[in-house]
Amino acid sequence: MPFVVAIVGRPNVGKSTLFNRLVGRRVAMVDPTPGVTRDRREGDANLAGMVFTVVDTAGFDEGGTTSLESRMRNQTAVAIEGADAALFLFDARAGITPVDEVIVRDLRLREMPVILVGNKAEGRAGVDGLIEGFRLGLGEPIGLSAEHGDGLAELYAALRDVGVAEGQPDASDEVEDAPLRLAVVGRPNAGKSTLINQLIGEERMITGPEPGLTRDSIALIGIIGDQKIELVDTAGIRKKARIHADLEKMSAAGSLRAIGEAELVVLLIDGERMLEKQDLAIANRASEEGRALVVAINKWDIVKNKNEFRTGVMERLADSLPQMKGVEIVTLSALTGKGLDNLMPAIMRSYEKWNMRVGTGELNRWLENVTARHPPPAVRGKHVRLRYVTQIKARPPTFVLFTGRPDAIPDHYVRYMVNDLRERFGLDGTPLRLLLRKSDNPYVKSKRKK
Repeated sequence: MPFVVAIVGRPNVGKSTLFNRLVGRRVAMVDPTPGVTRDRREGDANLAGMVFTVVDTAGFDEGGTTSLESRMRNQTAVAIEGADAALFLFDARAGITPVDEVIVRDLRLREMPVILVGNKAEGRAGVDGLIEGFRLGLGEPIGLSAEHGDGLAELYAALRDVGVAEGQPDASDEVEDAPLRLAVVGRPNAGKSTLINQLIGEERMITGPEPGLTRDSIALIGIIGDQKIELVDTAGIRKKARIHADLEKMSAAGSLRAIGEAELVVLLIDGERMLEKQDLAIANRASEEGRALVVAINKWDIVKNKNEFRTGVMERLADSLPQMKGVEIVTLSALTGKGLDNLMPAIMRSYEKWNMRVGTGELNRWLENVTARHPPPAVRGKHVRLRYVTQIKARPPTFVLFTGRPDAIPDHYVRYMVNDLRERFGLDGTPLRLLLRKSDNPYVKSKRKK
């Protein structure tokens, strides 16, 4: 029999959205109003060939014995009793609340594995909440976006351990996630639609010399090589001062939204014009959103001084976007298809770095080495101790450094550590976040006691 997993959490943290994602169809009603789910619901889940039963439960809430909330809580308790494991879901954007702590205390009384999952963890807004998750003492939280499908690989790994413990066969070593979401962005008339037509091998997008032919972000599913891709063609993005018509404003907004919803962004540069300020603004937007990035120079066949052009692009990127130093750069002609065979390998290299996870042991050996070579500056004659570092999420790689005085670490020293971290683990060209937090980390406390 398939093992059973109950999704547990307070109201409105995304339990039903995750349930729908796991069963592969919209079964449970989803709405921002708390308490929409009142009865438990079961479904057959299939994650990369691993089959199990998932149970969507009512939001765990505190209420009187005669209240609707109490009856919902009783239904949740029944679902937990019949489950082999619980997925405790919390809202990474809201952080840990008192209700979350009450639920975890209740779960601790039961002899069952509990997998800690921070939902809505996409982007910067969910990082602090994931860090708060450590204090629940359930181990490292999994950062997830049930709506977009991010974090399913990490969830699969955790559920696989439960399935093996319950005697289920290990179906796969890799998660076959949804298609890689790739947005092609750039200024008007850079050749975005022409590039997508070449990639999918058919004329799906209207092309022409007139700027602004593409007005909305359009998604297409295709297989390029062995990789399933969701390609998003976007409207050209001009400077705000040049955008006047309401339709163009909506088109630009859709393109920016496509960057936020993508996993990887291809910034297409017009080879007839050097890298401009607007190109850099688009690349910076991708970096701020934490998206993997590849820079593609189009119309390469008509560029006269190729070495000078490429060097100029690399220097401007390094000067203006040091956080994206080492980004993949590909030259091609979207019209003729020349150089196109170099694009997908560059995309996959960038995607792999964006998904990279580094073991805690390796990170702390790196920390010991990097501080031995260049210790942090002393504050009023006192040494600032950097205690512990861990990676809390991938996509993009996000690390937390615990120290007794995070406010005492100067920005130039953080930049030194980030640059060394990139070099040591091959993370050049991908967004990377190193956050400083006060060392109330449970791992540090346990180390002290020993």
